[in-house]
Amino acid sequence: MGQRQGPVENMGLMAHPDFWKRRRVLVTGHTGFKGGWLTLWLAMMGARVAGIALAPPSSASLFDVAGIGRICDSHLVDIRDAHALRTAVDQIAPEVVFHCAAQPLVRLSYADPLGTWMTNVMGTIHLMQALREHTDLGALVVVTSDKCYENREAGLAFREGDALGGRDPYSSSKGATEIAVASWRHSFFREHKACVATVRAGNVIGGGDWAEDRLVPDLLAGFANGKSVPIRHPDAIRPWQHVLEPVAGYLLLAERLMLGGRDFEGPWNFGPDEIDVSVGALAERMRQRFGGNARWHHEGGEHLHEARLLALDSRKAREQLSWRPRMSVDQAIDETIAWHQAWLAGRDMQNFTSLQIERYSSQA
Repeated sequence: MGQRQGPVENMGLMAHPDFWKRRRVLVTGHTGFKGGWLTLWLAMMGARVAGIALAPPSSASLFDVAGIGRICDSHLVDIRDAHALRTAVDQIAPEVVFHCAAQPLVRLSYADPLGTWMTNVMGTIHLMQALREHTDLGALVVVTSDKCYENREAGLAFREGDALGGRDPYSSSKGATEIAVASWRHSFFREHKACVATVRAGNVIGGGDWAEDRLVPDLLAGFANGKSVPIRHPDAIRPWQHVLEPVAGYLLLAERLMLGGRDFEGPWNFGPDEIDVSVGALAERMRQRFGGNARWHHEGGEHLHEARLLALDSRKAREQLSWRPRMSVDQAIDETIAWHQAWLAGRDMQNFTSLQIERYSSQA
């Protein structure tokens, strides 16, 4: 597979704790996987974090296991409810917003396309409308997806200026979200001091992800239960990365939006160095590291469409933010399995998760 980015030259920059100390920050989707890691990291740096989200989406969740609710001001609100969302935003009065709340699953979007679009597109518009009245707001970072691009599977990593698209309801909703954010940024936030950006990450893995019908949670559950895990598309290639990689980029970008202004608005990719690792290769690496009777198999038959090739070019973030990936895919797998095994062993998972964040951020 072709790529359009060079090797890592150095370890890059990391978020500055002094910047975040006592800053009012809103994280939507804080009960989810990526939002939970972001919320904990912000709290560790001394930010005054509030969250807006639905209740945790799975029986086990990072929100509950790592005690995320104890470290933030949590508001259980459906972002499809414009009035309830505005009321919560008015109470929080944030200086920085990270919008992570979404319906994040491709296959679920086939079962509930209307709900997916209402959450991902209209939920984002509801948030932007609510934020327009807040003069203290300095930065809005909207999390979309690497699947927002029109994927012709040409074998090249996507750049930020490439065409948006999406064949399935989830991917198309993320492309539409990008268009909506760009429209609101040009139409309404030009007269507002707040700077607005969107971020597109790879396929994130890490501890605390129990989402249904997602590869790594399915593998870990099957391995732990001694069951062979079925995989639909083992040849599909995805940009795998540990959740802390893009989260570190989001934090850096928000700082630049607050301090550097309009030059840092617009879309940003945050992807890994290794962009040619297949689903099957990831599953096999996880099987070997998990050990025991762990196993997986190719599930034949007809399946809903999913893109075969997907990769991101993150040159812009490297050059303009001095952001760099710090983990190889193998390191990301090791951290993910270590977290899961610590949870199975009954460890204090807020402390364990915090230690993983501290170890990662110390590499600056």
